[in-house]
Amino acid sequence: MNNTTRIAASVGRLLLGSDSAPVSLTQASLLLLRVVLGTAMIHNGLDKLADIPGFAEAYVEAIGLPFPIFFAYLAALTETLASPLLILGLLTRPAALGLFSTMVVANYHHILIGGFSIPSIELSSIYAVCFAFFTVYGGGKYAIDTLIANALSKFLTPAAQSEVPTPVTTTSNN
Repeated sequence: MNNTTRIAASVGRLLLGSDSAPVSLTQASLLLLRVVLGTAMIHNGLDKLADIPGFAEAYVEAIGLPFPIFFAYLAALTETLASPLLILGLLTRPAALGLFSTMVVANYHHILIGGFSIPSIELSSIYAVCFAFFTVYGGGKYAIDTLIANALSKFLTPAAQSEVPTPVTTTSNN
């Protein structure tokens, strides 16, 4: 096989293959997605915090949840506090789960108020799917969670190996 054929085959695999992207490029894309999602959600959370009574009335009361002020604060604080965690990749799964939950409620609100209309549920659905992905997958290679997990693994692995029991030999005095 000549070089032209190899290059053509490599380009073909890169363009058509779903798992052929370099790992570092895939992980950098996940980092970028975390940063963009987190930044947008911080903005949404701060908007809610700026007018809790208005948000509670327009969104929380509208779907019939009890304690609308409490749930308005819960949604706003979840979006405001979990978003930087998502950006950093620190406690990524719990942060993403909280953000996913707020987007499920947002979808419910949009469907209840506006019906099943794609323009009204489109953005919150995209957010929900992205947060569900990070809930399942975690923060990726370029996340603080990964650094902590690797450090814990290195710290705990030698201890586990040194605690391997030595075989016990018994002598019989018959």
